[in-house]
Amino acid sequence: MNLLLLGATGLVGRHVLEFALADPRVRRVAAPTRRPLAAHEKLANLVDPDIARLAGDEALWPADAVACALGTTLRQAGSREAFRRADHDLPLVFARAARERGTGTFALVSSIGASPRSAFFYLRTKGELERDLAALGFPSLFVARPNFIEGSRSEPRRSESLTRGILRGLGPVLPRGMRANPAEAIARALLEATVTPSAGVRIVGSAAFAGG
Repeated sequence: MNLLLLGATGLVGRHVLEFALADPRVRRVAAPTRRPLAAHEKLANLVDPDIARLAGDEALWPADAVACALGTTLRQAGSREAFRRADHDLPLVFARAARERGTGTFALVSSIGASPRSAFFYLRTKGELERDLAALGFPSLFVARPNFIEGSRSEPRRSESLTRGILRGLGPVLPRGMRANPAEAIARALLEATVTPSAGVRIVGSAAFAGG
């Protein structure tokens, strides 16, 4: 199958890329990024500082499935408007392009607590993206709702260090749904959802990705 990967330079996306390139079921990975990726015989890497412009580039297509691991924080984005563009508008641009070209599967990394009715802007934005993706009518829509994502980021987020330490210490006594979620576990689930899609909308909570 041909996979379109969004967010290939991020914490979860890097693992999806690694697993997909090593998976014999995946023929080709197309990855639009802002900075170049290491070359690979199965990888088509299109680079543009404005990734949204690449959605119409036919070199990305066709794709049997889209795996979306795009995501930032309000602090990194700098404003609510910039955050919404990155975490809602950009995934939706590619999702619409995918549906127009007949792509049947979309797999998304969202967030625990995501809801279009949330009082919290971050969670409301995530929930609105889930809602808008569902409205596009993908035959298979997989939504991962992880808790704190554990792993080594290329751009460390200082506020996460304390959270990581607390969750590691309490992990054995916390309910699975409240434990940290290793990025590798989320990435494997995301890839599997694109390679062996299930019909309809499937939402998977943080307990499924919980570490020890």
